[in-house]
Amino acid sequence: MSGRIVKVLGVGAAAGAGYYLYSAGGDPKVAEKKLEHDAARLSSKVKSELPGIEKEAKTQGKVWGEQAGQKVDSAVNQAKAYGKDAEKRAEELKRETGAGLSKAVDSFDKNVEKGAAKTQSWIGSWFGGK
Repeated sequence: MSGRIVKVLGVGAAAGAGYYLYSAGGDPKVAEKKLEHDAARLSSKVKSELPGIEKEAKTQGKVWGEQAGQKVDSAVNQAKAYGKDAEKRAEELKRETGAGLSKAVDSFDKNVEKGAAKTQSWIGSWFGGK
């Protein structure tokens, strides 16, 4: 793959050199001066735009940071709300379970007391009791 890159760069350099030689009328010294002029102009343009680009990038970075912070805050708040809802539901289930358990225990106690009363009367009848 690096062989392809070298070939593409070589063809591009040859095309650039051909362009400058053609535009200079075949004179290599004039082509070289045109190339230097274009390079200086491009360099100047890039240097003049760099400070603005840097400031713009910093501003954009701050905006992205704020947006990310808002998303994180929103996710945290949502998680807290879900936690509160889950806690409330757990308390409701605990109360419902406790009430159901109390009813079951009361019912069991009544049945045991009835059974014990029947057993006492049955055993008492053996020994002449009521």
